[in-house]
Amino acid sequence: MRTVSRRLALWRSDLEGGVCAAPEEAAPAKPEVAAPREQDPGTVRVAIEHRGHREEFDSTLRQDVEWQFAGLTWPADIAPGTFVTVEWHEKKREATVRTAPLEEPLRVDGVEYWHEYDPKVVTRDSRPDKSNRGAVLHTVRKLGRVFDDGSAVLTEELLAKRCGLGRGQKGAFLLKNAIDQLIREGFLTRVVGSVDSAGHPSYPPADGQATADMVFYAPMVEPIPTESHRGEHWVTGFIRKLPRGAQPTQKQLDLYHQARQFQDIGPLKPGYTFVQRHHRNS
Repeated sequence: MRTVSRRLALWRSDLEGGVCAAPEEAAPAKPEVAAPREQDPGTVRVAIEHRGHREEFDSTLRQDVEWQFAGLTWPADIAPGTFVTVEWHEKKREATVRTAPLEEPLRVDGVEYWHEYDPKVVTRDSRPDKSNRGAVLHTVRKLGRVFDDGSAVLTEELLAKRCGLGRGQKGAFLLKNAIDQLIREGFLTRVVGSVDSAGHPSYPPADGQATADMVFYAPMVEPIPTESHRGEHWVTGFIRKLPRGAQPTQKQLDLYHQARQFQDIGPLKPGYTFVQRHHRNS
């Protein structure tokens, strides 16, 4: 019996719409090819295996941009960006969808991930809060150039135009305050990159391209403690990687040396910085 497998990341629209991308081999047979034993070629059985549980659905195949299994109900704890493996059993016309647990569960920008995920999708598929800070962070994640580790870079010029904080002196003031707050929290770093003739950003700067002031976003990835909690909380000071070529400021170095007197913090290697203890609302 032929079985095909496909690994993909779930987007928020998949979770909210109750759908999952299907392998091409699952597409209904052409009219001249008979479906097996009076079976409706558009109806399939789909099982979701997650956290040791298995739930089965009578699904229908529908075509959007690609073929999808529809009529699913995803477990509530699966977050956007989670990887699933879709196995298609051609003869039975059945599919099995599985998540894969992480060895070490992680919290990414306040969202808990207990299963393998795609950092690029997590960055792109964000939902902003209503604050100025949230609008700026969402714009960088949505419009910036995203790298494999989920980090992203965007020119400050485009950020000012697209973040929705307004133009003129007031808009510039609100934007500066929001960026400064995100820098203090460790989400953003100011860097110098470059743009090509079409305006696409590069970081580090590419040879022969015009340089530009940019903001660099890196997701805040934290191990989930044994007793996980949500909501407003204090984040303990921690070491995080900087964008290539960036160095910590003298203030960050001073804060690091102060914190080492009271915390068990590792060495500050080149290319890393220290983010001081701060309050977060996740």
